[in-house]
Amino acid sequence: MKTDGTTKTYGIIGWPVKHSLSPLFQTTFLQQNHINAAYLPFAVAPDLLADAMDGLWALGVEGFNVTVPHKESVFQMVSADEDARLIGAVNTVKRREDGWVATNTDWRGFASVVEGLGFATAGQSALLFGAGGTARAVLHALAGMGLETIYICNRNPERLAGFISFVQSSYPQVNCQALDWQQDAVTEACRKSSMLVNTTSIGLQDGQSFPFELTAGHGVAIDAVYKPDCQTAFVRAAAATRGVVDGLPMLIAQGAEAFAWWHDCKRPDCSAALSQVEQLLGRQPLQLPGWSRG
Repeated sequence: MKTDGTTKTYGIIGWPVKHSLSPLFQTTFLQQNHINAAYLPFAVAPDLLADAMDGLWALGVEGFNVTVPHKESVFQMVSADEDARLIGAVNTVKRREDGWVATNTDWRGFASVVEGLGFATAGQSALLFGAGGTARAVLHALAGMGLETIYICNRNPERLAGFISFVQSSYPQVNCQALDWQQDAVTEACRKSSMLVNTTSIGLQDGQSFPFELTAGHGVAIDAVYKPDCQTAFVRAAAATRGVVDGLPMLIAQGAEAFAWWHDCKRPDCSAALSQVEQLLGRQPLQLPGWSRG
């Protein structure tokens, strides 16, 4: 699609951001919907965030995604919706006449992956690793899935205690239990949990292992982060006994939700975008029965 004087600008801010796959599939979404717009990456250092926000507004940018490390900081600078306020972070921002408004589509992206797996959550239990912004988004999704118990494990005891307090105050209907950062506790929770979710960055580096064995129990394991070859340490640790999915489908699904929110349209086809990115990365297709591969 050619650009001209009426082309609108969207993008993503982060630090770093050059690795982002969002421009690839967001551009595909624009082309599929015949929208005259461009989607660009903007590398924004943390100490320049406020200046960047002013600059994006002054330049007429219509909307943008937010990735690490800015999700919680941008939340303090915009008018956020109820979902984002509960989560305490935003990942999608758009222009309104009176200023920036924002939401969080990460939780919808995670829920879409669970749906794509065809996994029935009611009455089941889940084990969640992490206690940061992504963990909050995942918990926001899990809270509406009818789970019996959510075990939460984090290496920092103080951060874990704060997260448990957040869950108990914001989601009183959720039965959550703090888990010690040690193998026996994790093994027992794995036996009881049909879903494992990782929101930490542990094991992203080549040659690094996940700190726990995850072979007890059966079900699914979902990583919120991804590597080009799909082989995150968490995926490798859980693959022997569970169906595994890395963070690529969640990334695409949250991006599709953001696109629909920006443009007030139907959510784009996530399966087509997933296939496109998988081909680019040269990796085998993930199995998501609920996402038609038409």
